[in-house]
Amino acid sequence: MKRFAWPAAVLIVLLVTNVFFSPGFFGIELRGGHLYGSTVDILRAAAPLALVALGMTLVIATGGIDLSVGAVVAIAGALACLRISGLADQGSVAGVLLAAGLALALSLVLGAWNGFLVAVVGIQPIIATLILMVAGRGLAQLITDGQIITVNSGPYKMIGAGYWLGLPLCVLIAAAVIALSAVLVRRSALGMLLEAVGGNAEASRLTGIRSRRLILGVYVFAAVCAGIAGLMISSNVSSADGNNAGLLIELDAILAVVIGGTSLSGGRFSIAGTVLGAVIIKTLDITIYTVGVPPEVTLLFKAIVVIVLCLAQSAKFRAALRRRRPAPLAAPANEQERVRA
Repeated sequence: MKRFAWPAAVLIVLLVTNVFFSPGFFGIELRGGHLYGSTVDILRAAAPLALVALGMTLVIATGGIDLSVGAVVAIAGALACLRISGLADQGSVAGVLLAAGLALALSLVLGAWNGFLVAVVGIQPIIATLILMVAGRGLAQLITDGQIITVNSGPYKMIGAGYWLGLPLCVLIAAAVIALSAVLVRRSALGMLLEAVGGNAEASRLTGIRSRRLILGVYVFAAVCAGIAGLMISSNVSSADGNNAGLLIELDAILAVVIGGTSLSGGRFSIAGTVLGAVIIKTLDITIYTVGVPPEVTLLFKAIVVIVLCLAQSAKFRAALRRRRPAPLAAPANEQERVRA
């Protein structure tokens, strides 16, 4: 829990800062059986990012990286919306489920492609996924024919903007996927095997660990998580934009992983820390608007906050600060003698 202290402290500071500019920030209303409020909005906005960052965490744990998740987000949303727009009855639950299933199946294939390039062919992960990052955007625009596909489907709208038991459905979906993943990797040997592969893939292979299968599996998992996030993002706005959907979400995902305490060099990872990092990023986005930071310096302000957080997390940086503190002045000799007496 100690490693979560600084991220948690930054999250608290951001939340409290919002209260000064918006006194009702923590207020939650129940309207029509649904919960509304700024904190609920933060969780809803963080749900797709948390899913993408979850997949990224396991990829990074094996010593890899996946730059293509943003493109997969766009592809999944584009294919689902294209399929739904062609339905005679867009309100058909079966039709929506089939469209979502096809989108996730394509996401799985794309993840398998990344895993094949990395684990079997031996291409560096940053290059292998950069290929799909570029080509995937083109594929998404081919699916949408360069246009924004708009759908009018109540069941599809539920995925990203619907409610269940008073809570946003996207938050419940993300929580379920995260919980199942945490149980799988922490209640079995899978998490230890992933960390072993990230620590030294060749050594783990020599000890009998099937590192290629594990690496292939995490890229597939990351792509499926990105596909679910793509369904959430497109359904929330009832449209698919192959050019802008999920744009740069891979960078926010990597940032969430780093804020959560997972090393980019691979090895030990933290799912809870990643989720906390995703919430911090979305809280920061809302804080920027609440405080009224000018649009022209928004990115700079966000970068400064992230730098401060990363420095605060660095044990070496904190140790250097402690060493630079001036030593307390020694009391005069006669005063020391008086104290002893």
